[in-house]
This record gives sequence, C-alpha cells and structure tokens, in this order.
Amino acid sequence: MLLSELKKIFHKELDALYGKEEVSSFFYLLIEEYLGLQRFVLAIQPDLRIQKDEEPKMFEALSELKEHRPIQHIIGSAHFMGMDFKVGPQVLIPRPETEELVRWVLADVDKQANLDILDMGTGSGCIAIGLAKSLKNASVQALDISEEALEVARGNALKNEVEVHFFKADMLDFHSKLSFDIIISNPPYVRKLEKNKMNKNVLLFEPESALFVSNEDPLIFYSGVARFASKHLKPNGMLYLEINQYLGPETCTLLDTFDFNTIELRKDMYGNDRMIKAIKNSQL
Repeated sequence: MLLSELKKIFHKELDALYGKEEVSSFFYLLIEEYLGLQRFVLAIQPDLRIQKDEEPKMFEALSELKEHRPIQHIIGSAHFMGMDFKVGPQVLIPRPETEELVRWVLADVDKQANLDILDMGTGSGCIAIGLAKSLKNASVQALDISEEALEVARGNALKNEVEVHFFKADMLDFHSKLSFDIIISNPPYVRKLEKNKMNKNVLLFEPESALFVSNEDPLIFYSGVARFASKHLKPNGMLYLEINQYLGPETCTLLDTFDFNTIELRKDMYGNDRMIKAIKNSQL
C-alpha cells in the first residue's frame, strides 16, 4: 500500500472526529513510532510503499483512534520538556500547560542552587522529573496516593536518567519533619459539572481520581497543599500550583488565608487562568 493512500484513509475515517490538522499529527506520530519514518518522507517520496506486514498495526491504531483512545496511549509515550514519558490509564497524560508551570519555576530559580523540592500528586512524574533534569543540584521528592502511578513515575525517572525520591502518601493527610524551598502541585481540580466540556478520550481513558473533584468542595486539594506548604516551606519558599481555569480568584483567596505574602495568578498559552505562585511570608 502507498503511504499516501494510507494517510487518505486516516483522514477519511477520522477528520470528522478530530479535525484534519490533528489527524495529520496522529498519522505522522504513528509512522515515526511504527515505521521509523520522519514526517517529511511523504513530501520527498510520494510513491513510498509500506510493507504488507506493517499495515496491521497502522489499521489497529486507526481503530483505536475511532474509539477515542488517546494517541499517547497507543504509542505508549508522551513528550514533556523534551523528554519521553511512559503513560497509560494509571496516570494523566502530561499537558503543555503543566510544562508551562515547570518552566515558570525554572525561570525563577538559580539552576545551580541546592534546592529541596516536593511535588505533591506526581502522577507520571513529569513535573518532578522535569525539575530534576534541569536542576542538577536539587533534591527532588514526589508523592502520590496511587502505587500504580508511582510505578509509572519511577520508570520514567529511570528512563530519563534522573534521581527523584518517589513515595506513597495522601496529600490531604501528609506529615513530614522536612522543609522545602519549593512545593509544586497539579492536583485534581475539574468539577464534575464540567464533564460535559471534556473530550471523550479524556473521560474514557484517563484516571478519574486524578481529574475530578466534587462540585461542593472543588478546592479541597488546594486547601490540603496550602496547609502543608504554610508549615513546611522555608521562609520565602515558593508554592507553585496548576489550577482550574474557572477558579483562579477563588484559589487565590484560599491561599490568602494561609498568610502567603505574595500571590501571583498567571494565564497559560491559551489565555486561561492556569497557574499560581505563592511565596511564604519570611516572618513565619
């Protein structure tokens, strides 16, 4: 089969579901992963044929995409901060907005400093690993309540050759004698009333426990993280949070009750309230 013909089949079957641009992106990811071909190959070799035994896995991926399975689950990895991360139904797929949060931290700190960092609710480990990769002298720890997620995170740290101490704990009931320069978290924050705005690939294949909170107490995890941070951040230590775009002011108000002396709300690349930095009062 001509590769160009296969691409036309993908567009015919999937454009109505995803849009032409995203389907092209899926196709190029798949031929790179499964066939070892770069995306420019079609431009320079329009008559390129693929082997008969290469066709089944491409058509299997097509069927999975029609069932809304995330492309990252199909190829088994996601890109984040220039690294590859194994992902699956145990963890959230790393998002570009979360990468923005990590880059905010990196822009704020001395990259040679001996920093103590805690990631609360690590999931795939992308935040902790992204920080550890860039901050060579930092001591990075990361917790999650899910042992399955921690197994994925440990594998990702090994794959990306960084040292992170992962451990099981509940961020709503976590106690420690340690203090930190930076605490960072991307906790569950989507209210159940927002489900109707979400794509099927997220609802069907990503872990509900890592996504959703009740409509009645949507900031429950932020309260827990802020309470811990107010006690365990060093003076002038920094708390970084990814947040629900619809609850920016409310999250800032919550943090204000914990005596942080600077609270900054920042928008993501799409113009949505998405990140907060809070600095601990140096007098506390």
